Amino acid sequence: MPPNLLELPPLALYLHFPWCVRKCPYCDFNSHPMPGKMPEGAYIQALLADLESALPYLSGRKPISLFLGGGTPSLFSPAAIGRLLEAIHARLPWQEGAEITMEANPGTLAAANFAALRSVGINRLSLGIQSFNATHLKILERIHTPEEACRAAELAGRHFKRFNLDLMYGLPGQTQELALADVETALSFAPTHLSCYQLTLEPETRFGACPPQDMPEDDLSADMQEAIESRLAKAGFEHYETSAFARPGQQCQHNLNYWQFGDYLGIGAGAHSKFSLEGRIFRQVRWPQPEDYLQKAVIGQAIQEENEVEKAELPLEFMMNTLRLNQGFPRSLFAARTGLPLAVVEPALQQAVSEGWLVMNDQHIEPTRRGRRFLNHVLERWLPNVAEMTD
Repeated sequence: MPPNLLELPPLALYLHFPWCVRKCPYCDFNSHPMPGKMPEGAYIQALLADLESALPYLSGRKPISLFLGGGTPSLFSPAAIGRLLEAIHARLPWQEGAEITMEANPGTLAAANFAALRSVGINRLSLGIQSFNATHLKILERIHTPEEACRAAELAGRHFKRFNLDLMYGLPGQTQELALADVETALSFAPTHLSCYQLTLEPETRFGACPPQDMPEDDLSADMQEAIESRLAKAGFEHYETSAFARPGQQCQHNLNYWQFGDYLGIGAGAHSKFSLEGRIFRQVRWPQPEDYLQKAVIGQAIQEENEVEKAELPLEFMMNTLRLNQGFPRSLFAARTGLPLAVVEPALQQAVSEGWLVMNDQHIEPTRRGRRFLNHVLERWLPNVAEMTD
Protein backbone atom coordinates (compact mmCIF):
# COMPACT_ATOMS: atom_id res chain seq x y z
CA MET A 1 0.00 0.00 0.00
CA PRO A 2 1.28 3.53 -0.76
CA PRO A 3 1.72 6.05 2.08
CA ASN A 4 -1.32 8.14 2.98
CA LEU A 5 -0.47 11.78 2.31
CA LEU A 6 -3.33 13.91 3.63
CA GLU A 7 -2.06 17.10 1.98
CA LEU A 8 0.56 18.08 -0.54
CA PRO A 9 3.78 19.63 0.81
CA PRO A 10 5.10 22.97 -0.49
CA LEU A 11 6.63 22.90 -3.97
CA ALA A 12 9.92 24.49 -5.06
CA LEU A 13 11.33 24.82 -8.59
CA TYR A 14 15.00 24.20 -9.31
CA LEU A 15 16.64 25.07 -12.64
CA HIS A 16 20.05 23.56 -13.37
CA PHE A 17 22.62 25.25 -15.60
CA PRO A 18 25.29 22.67 -16.35
CA TRP A 19 28.21 24.74 -17.65
CA CYS A 20 31.21 26.32 -15.93
CA VAL A 21 34.25 28.13 -17.29
CA ARG A 22 36.16 25.11 -16.04
CA LYS A 23 35.53 22.22 -13.67
CA CYS A 24 36.77 22.77 -10.12
CA PRO A 25 38.86 19.84 -8.81
CA TYR A 26 36.66 19.32 -5.72
CA CYS A 27 33.26 19.54 -7.47
CA ASP A 28 31.09 16.44 -7.91
CA PHE A 29 28.02 18.32 -9.20
CA ASN A 30 26.77 17.85 -12.75
CA SER A 31 28.90 20.56 -14.34
CA HIS A 32 30.77 20.64 -17.63
CA PRO A 33 33.35 22.94 -19.23
CA MET A 34 31.72 25.75 -21.17
CA PRO A 35 31.32 25.10 -24.91
CA GLY A 36 32.81 27.53 -27.39
CA LYS A 37 29.54 29.42 -27.67
CA MET A 38 26.95 29.30 -24.89
CA PRO A 39 23.68 27.88 -26.33
CA GLU A 40 21.46 30.28 -24.39
CA GLY A 41 18.48 30.14 -26.70
CA ALA A 42 18.54 26.38 -27.21
CA TYR A 43 18.93 25.67 -23.51
CA ILE A 44 16.10 28.00 -22.52
CA GLN A 45 13.90 26.30 -25.13
CA ALA A 46 14.82 22.91 -23.62
CA LEU A 47 14.06 24.09 -20.07
CA LEU A 48 10.65 25.36 -21.08
CA ALA A 49 9.81 22.16 -22.97
CA ASP A 50 10.91 20.19 -19.89
CA LEU A 51 8.68 22.33 -17.67
CA GLU A 52 5.67 21.94 -19.96
CA SER A 53 6.07 18.16 -19.92
CA ALA A 54 6.07 18.24 -16.10
CA LEU A 55 2.99 20.43 -15.66
CA PRO A 56 0.53 17.50 -15.52
CA TYR A 57 2.33 16.28 -12.38
CA LEU A 58 1.83 19.59 -10.60
CA SER A 59 -1.97 20.04 -10.67
CA GLY A 60 -1.84 23.83 -10.61
CA ARG A 61 0.50 24.05 -7.59
CA LYS A 62 2.43 27.31 -7.18
CA PRO A 63 6.13 27.15 -6.26
CA ILE A 64 7.18 28.91 -3.07
CA SER A 65 10.69 29.44 -4.43
CA LEU A 66 12.84 29.21 -7.54
CA PHE A 67 16.54 28.43 -7.48
CA LEU A 68 18.87 28.82 -10.47
CA GLY A 69 21.89 26.66 -9.71
CA GLY A 70 24.70 24.89 -11.42
CA GLY A 71 27.21 24.85 -12.82
CA THR A 72 27.36 28.61 -13.27
CA PRO A 73 24.01 30.25 -14.10
CA SER A 74 25.74 33.63 -14.25
CA LEU A 75 27.32 32.57 -17.55
CA PHE A 76 23.88 33.32 -19.03
CA SER A 77 23.11 36.96 -19.75
CA PRO A 78 20.64 38.84 -17.51
CA ALA A 79 18.44 39.31 -20.58
CA ALA A 80 18.28 35.54 -21.12
CA ILE A 81 17.52 34.98 -17.43
CA GLY A 82 14.74 37.55 -17.66
CA ARG A 83 13.19 35.87 -20.71
CA LEU A 84 13.35 32.53 -18.96
CA LEU A 85 11.67 33.76 -15.77
CA GLU A 86 8.93 35.50 -17.71
CA ALA A 87 8.24 32.37 -19.76
CA ILE A 88 8.20 30.17 -16.65
CA HIS A 89 5.76 32.49 -14.89
CA ALA A 90 3.41 32.31 -17.88
CA ARG A 91 3.35 28.51 -17.57
CA LEU A 92 3.74 28.02 -13.81
CA PRO A 93 2.91 31.11 -11.74
CA TRP A 94 4.73 31.14 -8.42
CA GLN A 95 3.43 32.31 -5.09
CA GLU A 96 3.45 36.02 -4.42
CA GLY A 97 6.69 37.00 -2.72
CA ALA A 98 8.46 33.80 -3.79
CA GLU A 99 12.19 33.65 -3.15
CA ILE A 100 14.07 33.62 -6.49
CA THR A 101 17.74 32.79 -5.96
CA MET A 102 20.52 32.65 -8.50
CA GLU A 103 24.01 31.25 -7.94
CA ALA A 104 26.85 33.29 -9.39
CA ASN A 105 30.60 33.06 -9.75
CA PRO A 106 32.42 36.33 -8.96
CA GLY A 107 34.61 35.77 -12.00
CA THR A 108 31.66 35.76 -14.42
CA LEU A 109 29.74 38.88 -13.34
CA ALA A 110 30.29 42.34 -14.76
CA ALA A 111 29.38 45.18 -12.43
CA ALA A 112 26.31 46.07 -14.49
CA ASN A 113 24.96 42.52 -14.20
CA PHE A 114 24.03 42.89 -10.55
CA ALA A 115 21.47 45.61 -11.17
CA ALA A 116 20.31 43.88 -14.36
CA LEU A 117 19.66 40.58 -12.57
CA ARG A 118 17.71 42.36 -9.86
CA SER A 119 15.62 44.13 -12.49
CA VAL A 120 14.59 40.88 -14.23
CA GLY A 121 13.30 39.31 -11.02
CA ILE A 122 16.20 37.72 -9.12
CA ASN A 123 15.65 38.74 -5.48
CA ARG A 124 18.36 36.69 -3.77
CA LEU A 125 21.95 36.15 -4.95
CA SER A 126 24.34 33.42 -3.84
CA LEU A 127 28.02 34.06 -4.57
CA GLY A 128 30.50 31.18 -4.72
CA ILE A 129 33.39 32.94 -2.97
CA GLN A 130 34.97 29.87 -1.28
CA SER A 131 37.91 31.96 -0.01
CA PHE A 132 39.27 35.49 -0.06
CA ASN A 133 42.82 34.13 0.16
CA ALA A 134 44.80 34.15 -3.11
CA THR A 135 46.75 30.98 -2.26
CA HIS A 136 43.62 29.01 -1.47
CA LEU A 137 41.77 30.28 -4.52
CA LYS A 138 44.67 29.06 -6.65
CA ILE A 139 44.63 25.63 -4.99
CA LEU A 140 40.88 25.37 -5.56
CA GLU A 141 41.39 26.53 -9.18
CA ARG A 142 38.77 29.24 -8.85
CA ILE A 143 38.71 31.71 -11.73
CA HIS A 144 38.33 34.82 -9.57
CA THR A 145 40.84 36.78 -7.51
CA PRO A 146 40.40 38.01 -3.93
CA GLU A 147 39.82 41.50 -5.33
CA GLU A 148 37.07 40.23 -7.63
CA ALA A 149 35.50 38.32 -4.74
CA CYS A 150 35.43 41.47 -2.59
CA ARG A 151 34.03 43.56 -5.41
CA ALA A 152 31.27 41.02 -6.11
CA ALA A 153 30.32 40.82 -2.43
CA GLU A 154 30.18 44.60 -2.19
CA LEU A 155 27.98 44.86 -5.29
CA ALA A 156 25.71 42.06 -4.05
CA GLY A 157 25.09 44.01 -0.86
CA ARG A 158 24.38 47.16 -2.83
CA HIS A 159 21.80 45.61 -5.16
CA PHE A 160 20.23 42.76 -3.16
CA LYS A 161 18.52 42.90 0.23
CA ARG A 162 19.15 39.18 0.61
CA PHE A 163 22.39 37.53 -0.46
CA ASN A 164 24.54 34.58 0.50
CA LEU A 165 28.29 34.07 0.43
CA ASP A 166 29.68 30.52 0.11
CA LEU A 167 32.89 29.82 2.03
CA MET A 168 34.99 26.67 2.44
CA TYR A 169 37.27 25.65 5.28
CA GLY A 170 39.59 22.72 5.89
CA LEU A 171 41.59 23.81 2.84
CA PRO A 172 45.14 22.62 2.12
CA GLY A 173 47.60 24.51 4.30
CA GLN A 174 44.82 26.45 6.03
CA THR A 175 45.11 27.35 9.69
CA GLN A 176 42.27 28.24 12.01
CA GLU A 177 43.38 31.87 11.84
CA LEU A 178 43.18 31.87 8.04
CA ALA A 179 39.74 30.23 8.10
CA LEU A 180 38.49 32.91 10.49
CA ALA A 181 40.07 35.62 8.34
CA ASP A 182 37.83 34.52 5.47
CA VAL A 183 34.82 34.73 7.78
CA GLU A 184 35.82 38.22 8.95
CA THR A 185 36.17 39.43 5.39
CA ALA A 186 32.77 37.97 4.51
CA LEU A 187 31.15 39.64 7.53
CA SER A 188 32.54 43.01 6.47
CA PHE A 189 30.08 42.97 3.53
CA ALA A 190 27.07 42.40 5.81
CA PRO A 191 25.60 39.34 4.08
CA THR A 192 22.23 38.08 5.25
CA HIS A 193 23.32 34.45 4.87
CA LEU A 194 26.57 32.47 4.93
CA SER A 195 27.19 28.89 3.83
CA CYS A 196 30.36 27.40 5.33
CA TYR A 197 31.40 23.99 4.01
CA GLN A 198 34.32 21.79 4.91
CA LEU A 199 36.31 20.72 1.86
CA THR A 200 35.66 17.02 1.31
CA LEU A 201 37.50 14.82 -1.17
CA GLU A 202 34.67 13.28 -3.16
CA PRO A 203 35.52 10.04 -5.02
CA GLU A 204 34.49 11.19 -8.51
CA THR A 205 36.61 14.35 -8.50
CA ARG A 206 40.22 15.20 -9.33
CA PHE A 207 40.91 15.90 -5.66
CA GLY A 208 39.41 12.51 -4.84
CA ALA A 209 41.70 10.79 -7.30
CA CYS A 210 44.76 12.88 -6.41
CA PRO A 211 44.37 14.49 -2.98
CA PRO A 212 46.14 17.82 -2.51
CA GLN A 213 49.06 17.96 -0.12
CA ASP A 214 48.93 19.48 3.35
CA MET A 215 45.28 18.78 4.07
CA PRO A 216 44.42 19.71 7.69
CA GLU A 217 44.04 16.90 10.19
CA ASP A 218 40.47 16.05 11.20
CA ASP A 219 40.93 17.60 14.64
CA LEU A 220 42.08 20.88 13.12
CA SER A 221 39.15 20.96 10.72
CA ALA A 222 36.81 20.31 13.66
CA ASP A 223 38.43 23.20 15.54
CA MET A 224 37.89 25.43 12.49
CA GLN A 225 34.23 24.44 12.39
CA GLU A 226 33.72 25.24 16.07
CA ALA A 227 35.56 28.55 15.77
CA ILE A 228 33.46 29.56 12.75
CA GLU A 229 30.23 28.62 14.51
CA SER A 230 31.26 30.63 17.58
CA ARG A 231 32.26 33.69 15.58
CA LEU A 232 29.06 33.72 13.53
CA ALA A 233 26.93 33.28 16.66
CA LYS A 234 28.60 36.38 18.13
CA ALA A 235 27.84 38.20 14.87
CA GLY A 236 24.13 37.46 15.27
CA PHE A 237 23.81 34.57 12.83
CA GLU A 238 21.61 31.58 13.56
CA HIS A 239 23.24 28.25 12.76
CA TYR A 240 20.07 26.66 11.45
CA GLU A 241 21.41 23.83 9.27
CA THR A 242 24.61 21.79 9.07
CA SER A 243 26.45 24.31 6.86
CA ALA A 244 24.05 27.27 6.83
CA PHE A 245 24.00 30.44 8.92
CA ALA A 246 21.47 33.25 8.60
CA ARG A 247 20.46 36.54 10.10
CA PRO A 248 17.07 36.28 11.86
CA GLY A 249 14.37 35.67 9.26
CA GLN A 250 16.88 35.28 6.40
CA GLN A 251 17.06 31.50 6.06
CA CYS A 252 17.14 30.17 2.51
CA GLN A 253 13.51 29.24 1.93
CA HIS A 254 14.32 27.05 -1.05
CA ASN A 255 16.77 24.89 0.88
CA LEU A 256 14.54 24.82 3.95
CA ASN A 257 11.91 23.18 1.79
CA TYR A 258 14.41 20.45 0.86
CA TRP A 259 15.37 19.89 4.48
CA GLN A 260 11.73 19.76 5.59
CA PHE A 261 11.10 17.04 2.98
CA GLY A 262 9.01 19.28 0.77
CA ASP A 263 8.46 18.69 -2.93
CA TYR A 264 10.65 20.10 -5.68
CA LEU A 265 10.64 19.96 -9.44
CA GLY A 266 14.12 20.02 -10.95
CA ILE A 267 14.49 20.86 -14.63
CA GLY A 268 17.70 21.10 -16.61
CA ALA A 269 20.54 18.69 -17.37
CA GLY A 270 20.99 16.25 -14.49
CA ALA A 271 18.37 17.91 -12.28
CA HIS A 272 16.63 15.81 -9.62
CA SER A 273 12.97 16.02 -8.59
CA LYS A 274 10.93 14.76 -5.66
CA PHE A 275 7.18 15.22 -5.82
CA SER A 276 3.98 13.82 -4.38
CA LEU A 277 1.14 12.66 -6.58
CA GLU A 278 -2.04 10.81 -5.63
CA GLY A 279 -0.70 9.86 -2.22
CA ARG A 280 2.59 8.54 -3.61
CA ILE A 281 6.08 10.03 -3.73
CA PHE A 282 8.24 9.92 -6.85
CA ARG A 283 11.80 10.84 -7.77
CA GLN A 284 13.06 11.78 -11.22
CA VAL A 285 16.47 12.43 -12.77
CA ARG A 286 16.99 14.36 -16.04
CA TRP A 287 19.61 13.37 -18.61
CA PRO A 288 22.95 14.64 -17.21
CA GLN A 289 24.94 15.29 -20.40
CA PRO A 290 23.98 18.71 -21.80
CA GLU A 291 23.98 17.44 -25.38
CA ASP A 292 21.62 14.58 -24.52
CA TYR A 293 19.36 16.86 -22.51
CA LEU A 294 19.14 19.46 -25.28
CA GLN A 295 18.06 16.80 -27.77
CA LYS A 296 15.62 14.93 -25.55
CA ALA A 297 13.95 17.74 -23.59
CA VAL A 298 12.53 19.42 -26.69
CA ILE A 299 10.75 16.19 -27.69
CA GLY A 300 9.31 15.61 -24.23
CA GLN A 301 11.87 13.01 -23.10
CA ALA A 302 13.93 14.99 -20.56
CA ILE A 303 13.55 12.34 -17.84
CA GLN A 304 16.25 9.69 -17.78
CA GLU A 305 14.90 7.82 -14.74
CA GLU A 306 11.75 7.88 -12.62
CA ASN A 307 11.02 5.78 -9.54
CA GLU A 308 8.42 5.67 -6.84
CA VAL A 309 9.93 5.97 -3.36
CA GLU A 310 9.16 2.75 -1.56
CA LYS A 311 7.36 3.02 1.74
CA ALA A 312 10.26 1.37 3.55
CA GLU A 313 12.65 4.05 2.26
CA LEU A 314 10.63 7.05 3.40
CA PRO A 315 11.73 7.19 7.07
CA LEU A 316 15.41 7.22 6.11
CA GLU A 317 14.88 9.85 3.42
CA PHE A 318 12.87 12.02 5.79
CA MET A 319 15.45 11.82 8.60
CA MET A 320 18.40 12.39 6.26
CA ASN A 321 16.90 15.78 5.44
CA THR A 322 15.15 16.97 8.59
CA LEU A 323 17.96 16.06 10.99
CA ARG A 324 20.23 18.45 9.10
CA LEU A 325 18.20 21.21 10.74
CA ASN A 326 19.58 22.18 14.12
CA GLN A 327 16.05 22.76 15.40
CA GLY A 328 14.87 19.42 14.08
CA PHE A 329 11.22 19.04 13.20
CA PRO A 330 7.73 18.92 14.75
CA ARG A 331 6.55 15.37 15.41
CA SER A 332 3.53 15.99 13.19
CA LEU A 333 5.75 16.69 10.16
CA PHE A 334 6.76 13.05 9.82
CA ALA A 335 3.23 11.88 9.03
CA ALA A 336 2.50 14.98 6.93
CA ARG A 337 5.50 14.43 4.66
CA THR A 338 5.73 10.62 4.53
CA GLY A 339 2.10 9.55 5.02
CA LEU A 340 3.30 7.11 7.70
CA PRO A 341 2.51 7.21 11.44
CA LEU A 342 5.37 8.25 13.69
CA ALA A 343 4.89 4.96 15.54
CA VAL A 344 6.87 3.15 12.81
CA VAL A 345 10.03 4.97 13.87
CA GLU A 346 9.30 5.44 17.57
CA PRO A 347 11.53 2.56 18.77
CA ALA A 348 14.46 3.83 16.70
CA LEU A 349 13.88 7.38 17.96
CA GLN A 350 13.82 6.21 21.58
CA GLN A 351 17.06 4.32 21.05
CA ALA A 352 18.71 7.40 19.55
CA VAL A 353 17.53 9.48 22.52
CA SER A 354 18.95 6.97 25.01
CA GLU A 355 22.30 7.08 23.19
CA GLY A 356 22.46 10.87 23.27
CA TRP A 357 21.93 11.51 19.57
CA LEU A 358 18.48 13.12 19.78
CA VAL A 359 16.21 14.91 22.21
CA MET A 360 12.43 14.89 21.90
CA ASN A 361 9.25 15.78 23.70
CA ASP A 362 5.53 15.54 22.93
CA GLN A 363 5.81 18.15 20.15
CA HIS A 364 9.32 18.16 18.76
CA ILE A 365 12.38 16.09 17.80
CA GLU A 366 15.86 17.50 17.24
CA PRO A 367 19.47 16.34 17.12
CA THR A 368 21.77 17.04 20.03
CA ARG A 369 25.03 18.87 19.41
CA ARG A 370 26.73 15.47 19.30
CA GLY A 371 24.08 14.16 16.95
CA ARG A 372 24.55 17.12 14.60
CA ARG A 373 28.30 16.63 14.58
CA PHE A 374 28.07 12.96 13.65
CA LEU A 375 24.85 12.90 11.67
CA ASN A 376 26.00 10.27 9.17
CA HIS A 377 26.96 8.03 12.07
CA VAL A 378 23.53 8.59 13.63
CA LEU A 379 21.74 7.58 10.44
CA GLU A 380 23.95 4.54 9.87
CA ARG A 381 23.42 3.29 13.42
CA TRP A 382 19.66 3.24 13.63
CA LEU A 383 17.67 4.28 10.58
CA PRO A 384 18.29 1.18 8.39
CA ASN A 385 16.34 -0.87 10.95
CA VAL A 386 13.24 1.20 10.19
CA ALA A 387 12.60 -0.71 6.96
CA GLU A 388 11.56 -3.74 8.97
CA MET A 389 8.87 -1.72 10.75
CA THR A 390 7.12 -0.42 7.64
CA ASP A 391 6.26 -3.75 5.97
